[in-house]
Amino acid sequence: MKQSACILVLLCALVSPTQVQAQKLIHSERSLYREVLVYEQDGERCMCFTRGCRIGRQTCMNTQAPARFVMNYTRMMMSALFIDPQPKSILIVGLGGGTLPNALHQLLPTATIDVVEIDPAVVRVAERFFGFRKSDRVRVAEMDGRVFVKRAGREGRRYDLVMLDAFDHEYIPEHLLTKEFLEEVAALLSPEGVLAANTFSSSRLYDYESVTYAAVFGTFFNLKTENRVILARKNGLPPIAQVERNAAQLKAPFARLGIDVERNVALFSTRVDWDRQTKVLTDQFSPANLLNLRE
Repeated sequence: MKQSACILVLLCALVSPTQVQAQKLIHSERSLYREVLVYEQDGERCMCFTRGCRIGRQTCMNTQAPARFVMNYTRMMMSALFIDPQPKSILIVGLGGGTLPNALHQLLPTATIDVVEIDPAVVRVAERFFGFRKSDRVRVAEMDGRVFVKRAGREGRRYDLVMLDAFDHEYIPEHLLTKEFLEEVAALLSPEGVLAANTFSSSRLYDYESVTYAAVFGTFFNLKTENRVILARKNGLPPIAQVERNAAQLKAPFARLGIDVERNVALFSTRVDWDRQTKVLTDQFSPANLLNLRE
């Protein structure tokens, strides 16, 4: 979670008044950035940044089967492994409850994973309530995501997989949406490195985000359900036949995480469903506060 005024996160559907009443608040703490709350209901534990999760949930865990994914967008983010099944170095911008780093460490125990989270309270809550664990291979930097990316670039670091999953209680922070930021991220990718980015599938920013990613990466895979996940590489995408072969090899381990690989492969699309004439988001033009959230 993360950046500047941001934090990681995962999003999900809004919660009805009846659901709010049934939720049990088990933890609340005020951070420099927001209130971090943990609710339980019907065997699910969720982190939220608003009372009653009225704006959405940042992350959720099945308390009886903690390794199985609850939120659909995390399942889609894991589809980055259909492009490169064996990344050796991974960067995740946004921690949430630690669902993604936990799963990736389980599947790829020799990979190094750097997680960037701006809010120390989120790190504490992830460790206490969601089973997240740091180690010599899973490291956490508590800082703004863009600051980390800039420093990593100056140091010449390279990653085989970069996951962007940083949200505040409303949307992705403005400075993590721009062409300049994505160019900084692209510079961190190894020659065949993969970028996976979590965004909304219905948003006033949809066209702006799309043309901005296209300006940096060209054609990208666009996976859409409630959320949308963008999968991109600097040097072009692999053929879908290769994606299918890699997915088939991951069928068994993904099933243990509650991920249906056939369903995810069916979401892979390069169809342009946005206005190509939309203005690219830049550090000088990134009015996310005026344009964001769902239509």
